[in-house]
Amino acid sequence: MLSLETKFHQPGLVRAEGSVIEGYASVFGLRDQGGDVVAPGAYAASLKRLAAREGRVRMLWQHDQAQPIGIWDEVVEDDHGLRVKGRLLTDVAKGREAAALMAAGAVDGLSIGYRTIRAEKLPDGGRKLIELELWEVSLVTFPMLPAARVSAKSDGLLRAFAAGIEAATDALRR
Repeated sequence: MLSLETKFHQPGLVRAEGSVIEGYASVFGLRDQGGDVVAPGAYAASLKRLAAREGRVRMLWQHDQAQPIGIWDEVVEDDHGLRVKGRLLTDVAKGREAAALMAAGAVDGLSIGYRTIRAEKLPDGGRKLIELELWEVSLVTFPMLPAARVSAKSDGLLRAFAAGIEAATDALRR
């Protein structure tokens, strides 16, 4: 894969029910720790190109291209930012791990992997990101923004799933 930049953003409310995750992977107008700000419309052309060739934004674990963990069914730019909705693939070992870690609150961030097409330098440092080529959205441990955390609310489904995995693992060890 090309050398991609990654950006951890405030995901807003990210809801996880069973294996379904939704929320914001990027929020417009917020300055990250690198000093960059994503402008509204930054993803529009990339999403249009992806749709034209029936491509999709990948769901990865910690930006590792060798570890896809799910499918983003919806990736949409709205007035607030980049909204995503998808499913963890719990038939994949890393997908099960991600579900368990989210349920426990150990992993609670979203991050984008992208290539900058067009940006402007900001007077006080950093960049205004005007057009980005979006490649992937990852579940991550450490978001760049201090407030970039996933709020996983699953009505106990993820917790029950994690408990089931733990019980099965214990049974196999015996």
